[in-house]
Amino acid sequence: MIPDLDAAVRLRAFEFLTEQRRRFGEGSIPRTILERGFDFENTRVPLIGPQGIFKPAILPEVPLTITTAPPVEHRDRPYDDGFDDGGLLRYRYRGTDPAHRDNVGLRLAMHRQTPLIYLHGIIPGLYEAAWPVFVVDNRPETLTFIVAIDDQVGAPGVWQVNDPAALTARRQYVTAVVRQRLHQRGFRQRVIRAYRQCCAICRLRHDELLEAAHILPDGHPLGEPTVPNGLALCKLHHAAFDCYIIGVTPDLEVKVRLDVLEEIDGPMLHHGLQGFQDSRIHVPHPDHLKPNRDFLAERYNRFRKAS
Repeated sequence: MIPDLDAAVRLRAFEFLTEQRRRFGEGSIPRTILERGFDFENTRVPLIGPQGIFKPAILPEVPLTITTAPPVEHRDRPYDDGFDDGGLLRYRYRGTDPAHRDNVGLRLAMHRQTPLIYLHGIIPGLYEAAWPVFVVDNRPETLTFIVAIDDQVGAPGVWQVNDPAALTARRQYVTAVVRQRLHQRGFRQRVIRAYRQCCAICRLRHDELLEAAHILPDGHPLGEPTVPNGLALCKLHHAAFDCYIIGVTPDLEVKVRLDVLEEIDGPMLHHGLQGFQDSRIHVPHPDHLKPNRDFLAERYNRFRKAS
């Protein structure tokens, strides 16, 4: 009965997360919701606990979820989870003992190809969920497991490997897509939170109209998804910033491209862009969250060339 119970609990967990994704839309899931979890045959099943590798009491052998803690600026994550050269998730062991019961549980998940849930901390209290994920390799020399994200959920038989090459290719693709989503949502949440849900230029406070703009782009060697490399901007000013219609000096002043500044095209242009010429942007109060001056200087030099 245990394998049947295990599969039933996991399928119900997937359904629960689907319900939460509909409930919160594009938003992340609050930790309180994950801690409460769902009811299964009169038993409460939480999805997250104090440790990253989590097994609720109803599942006696294999963990249900693996979690990466949310980042905090200027602090290292407790575990250095990330992605390997092949694009798959690198998940750290619990501690340094390969025989720890949590590490044994993940090795068992790998041997059985049991589907898990991955909870990625976006900011403290908010998580992105990806499922099903599978442990596909164990690397004790680096104290890590390699985890692939899939998009196939069904009866237990569907989880078995029938075409290894096609399975690997699909999981690499799905993992890459999820990785990009985690990158974008995590960066957005951290930047907008630092700017107190406010556009740095026009002070608009409607969260659904705010975005996180990179100062130095993704492909740049220094274009990391950190708050000092970001600006919270409304959709209009983000698009104008990306198109070099507006720029921001290292001294935090807004500059409008000369041809746009001289253009005559009604109140929207005047109030939306031209009126912010020489104004100063709003920035976070803590110094470690403020825009990096060197990044702004390089970006502003690009703006001047584009002008």
